[in-house]
Amino acid sequence: MRMARNGSSSHAAYTAFVLGFLVFCFLPGEAAIKKYQFNVQLKNVSRLCHAKSIVTVNRQFPGPTIYVREGDRVLINVTNNVHYNISIHWHGLKQYRNGWADGPAYITQCPIQTGKSYVYDFNVTGQRGTLWWHAHILWLRATVYGAIVIMPTQGTPYPFPQPDLEANLVLGEWWHADVEKVVKQGNDMGLPPNMSDAHTINGKPGPLFPCSEKHTYALEVEQGKTYLLRIVNAALNDELFLAISNHNMTVVEIDAVYVKPYSTNAIIIGPGQTTNVLVHANQPPGRYFFATRTFMDVPIAIDNKTATAILQYKKVSTTIVPTLPNHLPAQNDSAFVLNYNSNLKSLNTPQFPANVPLKVDRRLFYTIGLGFNPCPTCVNGTRLAASLNNISFVMPQTALLQAHYHGIKGVFTTDFPDHPAKPFNYTGAPLTMNLKMKQGTRVSKLKFNTTVELVLQDTNLLSVESHPFHLHGYNFFVVGTGVGNFDPAKDPAKYNLVDPPERNTVGVPTGGWTAIRFKADNPGVWFMHCHLELHTGWGLKTAFVVEDGPSSHLSVLPPPKDLPKC
Repeated sequence: MRMARNGSSSHAAYTAFVLGFLVFCFLPGEAAIKKYQFNVQLKNVSRLCHAKSIVTVNRQFPGPTIYVREGDRVLINVTNNVHYNISIHWHGLKQYRNGWADGPAYITQCPIQTGKSYVYDFNVTGQRGTLWWHAHILWLRATVYGAIVIMPTQGTPYPFPQPDLEANLVLGEWWHADVEKVVKQGNDMGLPPNMSDAHTINGKPGPLFPCSEKHTYALEVEQGKTYLLRIVNAALNDELFLAISNHNMTVVEIDAVYVKPYSTNAIIIGPGQTTNVLVHANQPPGRYFFATRTFMDVPIAIDNKTATAILQYKKVSTTIVPTLPNHLPAQNDSAFVLNYNSNLKSLNTPQFPANVPLKVDRRLFYTIGLGFNPCPTCVNGTRLAASLNNISFVMPQTALLQAHYHGIKGVFTTDFPDHPAKPFNYTGAPLTMNLKMKQGTRVSKLKFNTTVELVLQDTNLLSVESHPFHLHGYNFFVVGTGVGNFDPAKDPAKYNLVDPPERNTVGVPTGGWTAIRFKADNPGVWFMHCHLELHTGWGLKTAFVVEDGPSSHLSVLPPPKDLPKC
């Protein structure tokens, strides 16, 4: 499999692939050990006529792509050379029994302090496809992120037509100002921080922005060939539509799980999600824009600027002006989003089955709410906050997994409620009074091998809004979704229990609900949070403590010796 020619970005990625790791075992079909060195360091970068210093890995923006094969062991030594504490999350990797390698700061580890290093040591077991990695502390993932490409085991073909070439498209956001200063200013005022100034594709905003002709990603294609695009939404706060002028896409994988091929002229991808699509270069040779547009179907201020990249047919002059896609959905096209997501189905073949839990041991119902908490120093005397079941999560000062493993008391409590204390008309008229919420480091405890159904219900507390939720340590099946209030008497009858999509990050529709199922067979402490960084910072998060199984090989592994200290 060759990588597509796509300018300097692909050459940098390929160089990282060649130099970034050492393969210690070369026998076909055998697992290898892949080693990477991640140096977290500052780099001066110019975008949109503005230059600033950003936090990067190996002075690359986006960061290096991790290339591994299913079954490999991966060792990534992260050395922190910046003044911020750092941790890295390997988004979507299940980290079986090995939460020590999961990465969210103060959940599974203390962050890596300035001048210190930590080796993330994990196995890639039973997973193949596109995932990604990112900083998991503060808002540092604004620039600290990259793709993870997991190839199938040697000799195992894709369950779809073999592409001629592959390329990564990593979508992101860009701020003129220092992102951490922007966030601090917002927090100090008790208001949302300033929104981003641009969206990016592979770190580049495209030629619709000033000073950006040279900051445009171009993918060179040859007429008649088929390309596998590995798409990642690394944006902090925006769900994004993506389309290619005059070209359809066939979705073949989401969140590193194969799906039944679905042809579409655009996709919707939430922060944290990945999508693999096949694109057939079947149009007259020319130059065609990739274009993004933010999805927002309520009157909330967003960065609505369009990032572009170029699908460049071989031997076509670069002086030709590309055409924009005329089928990019409108900013508020919730009907497209609901229809698109309803067409995503697990492959569900003997080789790639959809093992949907049919019997449920524990039913959870979590309401998503926005509100205010008192803040005497803030502009309005209040600070925006967010909650699940009216509990706004407070980050601990000791990592939850360490406290759980070592039996340290006083760090968290396991009394997170299975249901909201007071049921109400969740999606009725906007509720703007009595929006104060409880605070605490409260988590839910699950017995090993418990099958869980969790319904996430959006509410009109302050405002309805779409929320992409990510569960660490697990994939889950999205068995149902709907608009309005979840009806436990009627809605389960409409569940898809045959071939529902399997994901690690799912969008809860605006003013609606989503039902997921998973089996709690991975012991440890696993973070669950909204992947809009704004809402996570406001407290829209919690965690599951999954108890050990009945034997040592079903229990949390001992912590590594170099685990960072708080």
